[in-house]
Amino acid sequence: MSQQFVMNQTMLRIKDPEKSVPFYRDVLGMTLLDRFDFLDMAFSLYFMGYPAEPVPEDRAERARWIFDQPALLELTHNHGTEADDDFSYHNGNDDPRGFGHIGLSVPDVYAACERFEDLGVEFVKRPDDGNMKGLAFIRDPDGYWIEILSSRGLRDLILGT
Repeated sequence: MSQQFVMNQTMLRIKDPEKSVPFYRDVLGMTLLDRFDFLDMAFSLYFMGYPAEPVPEDRAERARWIFDQPALLELTHNHGTEADDDFSYHNGNDDPRGFGHIGLSVPDVYAACERFEDLGVEFVKRPDDGNMKGLAFIRDPDGYWIEILSSRGLRDLILGT
């Protein structure tokens, strides 16, 4: 039965969708697959990812399709947080630590980081900082860490080659 399971989503709470959705769409190249508003409960969900096939046009079919996809981000916005200058979510890496990061595999870490630099993205770690070379960490608008790696570079790092 577990062969039919799909790791569907990771949920991140976001303060302001007007900042977070463009970051994931325009900086990281994800597609906004759909938005679900729950007005009576004052929150909205934004499902983002890298679809391997066309996204269904029909809303009901698209909703079913979204929940069959692997590795999506569910950005959850609690209405009103964007207007509170003092509001922020814990990024998981400040004390007390908890959630760490999401990871994004790219063909070329250095080229991706050059693009991020040009876009003004905040870095936690650049590819050649520290002992672990060839991978980077950037921050999204809410301070969540995103690891930028390549499968080849990570393989070489793990195997010591």
